[in-house]
Amino acid sequence: MSAVPAAQVAATTPPSADARNVTRGGRRFTTASPRGRTSRLISTVVLLAIGVVFLVPLGWILLASVNGAATVSVSWPQMFTLDNFVQIATWETTFRPLWNSAILSFGCAIVTVVASVLAAYPLSRYQLRFRRSFMYGILFGTCLPITAMMVPVYALFVSLRLLDNVWGTMFFLAATSLPMAIWMTKNFMDSIPVSLEEAAWVDGASSMTALRRIVVPLMRPGIAVVFIFVFTQAWGNFFVPFVLLQSAQNQPAAVAIYGFFGTYGTVNYGQLAAFSIMYSLPVLVLYLVVQRVSGSSFAMAGAVKG
Repeated sequence: MSAVPAAQVAATTPPSADARNVTRGGRRFTTASPRGRTSRLISTVVLLAIGVVFLVPLGWILLASVNGAATVSVSWPQMFTLDNFVQIATWETTFRPLWNSAILSFGCAIVTVVASVLAAYPLSRYQLRFRRSFMYGILFGTCLPITAMMVPVYALFVSLRLLDNVWGTMFFLAATSLPMAIWMTKNFMDSIPVSLEEAAWVDGASSMTALRRIVVPLMRPGIAVVFIFVFTQAWGNFFVPFVLLQSAQNQPAAVAIYGFFGTYGTVNYGQLAAFSIMYSLPVLVLYLVVQRVSGSSFAMAGAVKG
């Protein structure tokens, strides 16, 4: 069977509806038709409009934070000032809520990542009889709305005397994040070749040793993704801490931001914008740090070849 030249294939391929053939200098070119250019222009305009919709709130936060007379509308400040940041830079207003958020979010992320790795390993490596049913049961756990569970959870916390307890709230947040974390961790773990663990088993390593020294280092990028996912979910969670943490000393930043909405509809928009920026900075820093750390992990392809 003879091979067909690429030029002949290109010549016999019919042009698309949005393209036309143009001959210049003895050469044949395929250019976009006016209809194709119009559709691309419309798509570009729609995407730019969507981008502007998402950038307007960000622009308002940046401008209002340096505006001494900020309002709800987007306006260029007459005079740039940092008084909004100075006024909220206190322990009670900003730093204590951020510290509480860090304890809740980091603790929740660490507990969830450790538990999800230990739970995903047998689901990924062993042929369990009810593995599929168990996985679907875990998936069903992600469908339960948190608002539907808060009434019995609140009663449970009252009976266990865990109400207004940061550590109890942290473990509850970890439990609610665990189903999705197990699914994500198992998918990352399935991509790691079992042959690497088998080689370690031949050398006398146990399953936990292979998990700790082979699987976990290889899936560091996946663990970083799960960590960031759980951390951001806990960092931005408002409803659970609002119900379970009642004192101002234990409330995280997601609940403390509610205090900028004063009584009778009065809102200090400048301080609210400044607090929002400080509230968002730890998450951005975490993204950069985790991306830098996870990028240093070695590739699986090189490990298999070795």
